[in-house]
Amino acid sequence: MDRRISARRLGELLDDRGAGRPAYQWLADGVRQLVADGRLLHDTRLPSERELVGELGVSRTTVTRAYGVLRDRGFASARQGSGTVVQVPGGPVAGGGEPLPTGPVQPIDVDAIDLTCSAPPAAPGLASAYARAVERMPSFVAGAGYFPLGISELREAIADRFVARGVPTDPDQVIVTTGALAALAAVFRAVLRRGDPVVVESPTYPNALSTLQHAGARVVGAPLIPADRDEVTAVHRRVGARMMLAMPDFHNPTGLVWSESDRDRVARVWREAGAIGLVDETMSETWLDAEPDVRPMAAHAPDCVTVGSASKTLWGGLRIGWIRAPHALIGAIARARTSLDLGAPVLEQLVVADQLERGGGLSAESRRRLIAARAALLRLGERCPGWEVDTPSGGLNLWWRLPQPRSTALVAVAERHGVLLAPGSLFAVDGAGLEARVRTPYAVDELVAAEAVDRIAAAWAQVSSAQ
Repeated sequence: MDRRISARRLGELLDDRGAGRPAYQWLADGVRQLVADGRLLHDTRLPSERELVGELGVSRTTVTRAYGVLRDRGFASARQGSGTVVQVPGGPVAGGGEPLPTGPVQPIDVDAIDLTCSAPPAAPGLASAYARAVERMPSFVAGAGYFPLGISELREAIADRFVARGVPTDPDQVIVTTGALAALAAVFRAVLRRGDPVVVESPTYPNALSTLQHAGARVVGAPLIPADRDEVTAVHRRVGARMMLAMPDFHNPTGLVWSESDRDRVARVWREAGAIGLVDETMSETWLDAEPDVRPMAAHAPDCVTVGSASKTLWGGLRIGWIRAPHALIGAIARARTSLDLGAPVLEQLVVADQLERGGGLSAESRRRLIAARAALLRLGERCPGWEVDTPSGGLNLWWRLPQPRSTALVAVAERHGVLLAPGSLFAVDGAGLEARVRTPYAVDELVAAEAVDRIAAAWAQVSSAQ
């Protein structure tokens, strides 16, 4: 894959030069920071010295010396015929993708394209946020380091974020966890008894489903809310639901968003059924085309419990999630949480607090990357006859309808072509069916997405011809 960056684009990404620093040092430090932040990827070809001289208005000597510094520090290499190419010191680490219940937990082949992972690379500026967090650590290391509910400044930042979205919240209603799944597990342990019926839309996120099943709940599938709200109501009444697990914002895997009327209707169902609404908001800020004009589910159902995470907007490696719950439930959830672990890492909490205070959500750069990768993967509709998809306005996935129920077969053949996919059945509440569906996350680089299209198209041609 020929990945390159133009002189103009590099100039846009570099910080202002400022005074008191040699121009070559400014350029070298700027490129190094872009690599550290993930905005310049491994094997990206840098502009030629001549191009950069014209764009930045610096001398040839300045660019030559800056590129030399980058090579000396391991952030670039000179290649015959390719000029200067970005390097991540030590090279990219294989694996690191989001594990699914049936997927590998060991690192995958570095040459494979992992489309089982629905989490984007780190947000630009994250390395700087870590540096600022390290500067704050002396305030915390004098104590024992246990913060079972989370450090106060992060709980306050999360509460402020809910308030800004129209949901009155104080920090005492917030618990910080080690990711969204840990948050779900704490809520399940606090409020469910073994065998309690829990309604879940099908398809659904398989890791959340697995966590619910491990809690001993009786999982009851229901149609997606926008498709059949009446049937969801009927399911609640028929099974005497104790809880409903819902993802109203950019549902994983479909990308659907509940309307205001959907939210009003479901909130009424929860009240009438006496069911606890558990809302997964991990995707709520992953809008791409336009921010949805809807209020959070907690504005419609104040007694619901909301779970959020930093993994989809900041970085999956930031294992920080949170719970926002009504005062009546927060004590029980806090006690359940401490039976699972004794708190999230302080450094990562400081990083997330820093990012939330600076705006949080997807950055403009991350949004641009996702839109480009989504466009690249949408070409599967042209390359694979009969494939159809409803293009979501946000989220991280495309949920394809296949002309033949061959999802599992496609996954097996695609792996031999160097692409890892998850079969549609993995997202079914009962673990079966949905063979005419496949999910393709677009939380990858645009060039990687384009290469994935070629490989998937070749795999599908093989699968469909064997029918």
